[in-house]
Order: sequence, then structure tokens, then C-alpha cells
Amino acid sequence: MTNVLEFKLEKFEGPLDLLLHLIDKNKVDIYDIPISLITEQYMEYLDQIKQDDYDMDTMSEFLVMASTLLDIKCRMLLPKEKDEEGEEIDPRTELVQRLLEYKIYKYASLELRDMSMDAGRSLYKSASMPGEILDAEIPIDYEKLIGDNTLQKLNAIFDELMRRQEDKIDPVRSKFGTIEKEEVDAEAKADYIRNFARTRKRFSFRELLSEAGSKAEIIISFLCILEMMKNGEIEAKQTEINEDIEIVVKDLREGTEETAKPVD
Repeated sequence: MTNVLEFKLEKFEGPLDLLLHLIDKNKVDIYDIPISLITEQYMEYLDQIKQDDYDMDTMSEFLVMASTLLDIKCRMLLPKEKDEEGEEIDPRTELVQRLLEYKIYKYASLELRDMSMDAGRSLYKSASMPGEILDAEIPIDYEKLIGDNTLQKLNAIFDELMRRQEDKIDPVRSKFGTIEKEEVDAEAKADYIRNFARTRKRFSFRELLSEAGSKAEIIISFLCILEMMKNGEIEAKQTEINEDIEIVVKDLREGTEETAKPVD
């Protein structure tokens, strides 16, 4: 039994519009158009339209596309042509490209039409404020505006605002064009901290960081302290929240008399 495509006769903007309609109706891949089927349905549409449906220029475009489809259909039956690189040439390539371009323009035009319709629904009201109100100047009560603020308070607020602006500026990025990665030898830093601890036996965390030259060194130092605490080499104490962290070497806390020689 032969399947017959039934569709309501519509008026299309041109032959490309009709081809896109047929491709959508048949649910075929635009990159793999069944030329025989599409050509047959295209010719059926041309037989059904009336002469007064389109002007002469548009009808000529439909006829040119019909001849193009028949040409492609014939070329599909012949042996495949090859290009300079030896690859087969698909006779449908140019038609597919034209359909894709037309589809983009069509959807863009529909989007612009919707935007135009939405803009047509926007209502604007002209300025109708009385001139007396527009020209009126509200008196300012400077005493109420300033309140209990003094010159010293205003100066402190200004200094705080300027300080915040300075904090937002990266001191490195603002002065140098490139940022170089800072290399820190973690093992050497760990040996230094162990020797520092054995030499002093009891010291504050702030004292340890006083000789750190960068944020990377501070982070490595902190990690080394945590590792030494985990291994039971040292113990950290803090009596108050804002007090310095005191670090005690474990053998001193246990009362041993072992001392280490200072390391150069």
C-alpha cells in the first residue's frame, strides 16, 4: 500500500520555505535529504497551487527550485563525482547549505517580529509633574543632617573608607605585570622549625613567624607546627582567645633535661 502524504495547502514565502516544510513533515535529516521523496511532494504542491496564489517572480523561483531538485535527483543516480582529494561529492551539499542559511534567517526574523510585538505593547507616559513641584527646592537642615557627628568622627570615617579602597588594591598585581610562583622548600622549612624549637624549648607562634618573608612561608610554618603536634614533638597552649599561642617542646614539658645545641 502506497503511503500518501496529506497536508493542508498553505502559502509559503518561497521554495526554500516549502522545502523546510516538507522536511519537517517527513521528519527526515536535513543533512541526508531523500531527494526522490521530497522532489515528488514538491512537484505535487506545484500542481495544486493556483496561478493567482503567487506573482510571476515568486512562481519563477518555485520553478527554478523544481529544476534544481530534478537535476540533483539525476546526479544522485549517476556514478559519484570526486573532488581533487579523491572524496565523493554529494550533489545535495549546496542545497543543504542554502536551507540551513534560510532556516537561520527565518528564525531570526521570527525573533525580531516577536520583539517588535512586545515593544508595541509597551506604554509610555509623558512627564506631567507640575512645574511648581519640579522647581521647588527642599530646605536642608544641616544640624539634623550632621546630628552628633563631629569633625573627628567624620575624619575617622573618611580614613576608614580610604583604607578599604587601599585594601582592594592588590600590591603585587598593581605594580608588576606578571605574577611569578613562589617556591618554598617544605622539607628545609620543617628542619628549620625543628631546630628552632629544640634551641628555644619554649616560644610563641608569633615569634616563629617573625622571620617569615611571605604568606607561603607562613602557611608552610603553620603546617609544620601541626605535623609536629600530631607526632607528639611539641604542645601548643593558649590561655586567652587573643593571647599569643605558646609552643612548648614535648621533652621540656615532661621535665627532661635534654637540650639541643643551637643550629647555625
